[in-house]
Amino acid sequence: METLDSRVRIVWLAGVLVAAALVGGALVGVRRFLVDLAVWLVAAATLAVIGLGAAYVVFKYRVWRFEIRDDDLYLERGVFTRVTTVVPFVRVQHVDTQRGPVERLVGLGSVVVYTAGSRGADVTIPGLTPERASDLQRRLRNLAIESEFEDAV
Repeated sequence: METLDSRVRIVWLAGVLVAAALVGGALVGVRRFLVDLAVWLVAAATLAVIGLGAAYVVFKYRVWRFEIRDDDLYLERGVFTRVTTVVPFVRVQHVDTQRGPVERLVGLGSVVVYTAGSRGADVTIPGLTPERASDLQRRLRNLAIESEFEDAV
């Protein structure tokens, strides 16, 4: 089983900080225009979002695993609800790499595997170095092409 680069926690934590800023901003707006909330309550709620979010990031990183097996891509993830996904190579339509602004800042990228199907028709593997993402993209593409020929026989 392969794990994600540890720097992915920075990317996920950035999302937590954005959420905390939104909660804090909303509470400041409520305090200013609707109800006279104590400043300590606004600060405590914002810090609680940061603390809970940071704990979530730690557990999320510990659980996230993936493996390229003989006939499929296997993924395990999830903190509260564990999700196991198996993507047969014969179902892979195309594979992309992507790098958002925060990912670029910390030197990471993601691989997105698009599959045939309607519900959850794509799978993203985050927290990969750009080189690893490109290698994984190439490998998954080649395995999908090989399985296409094997399935046709």
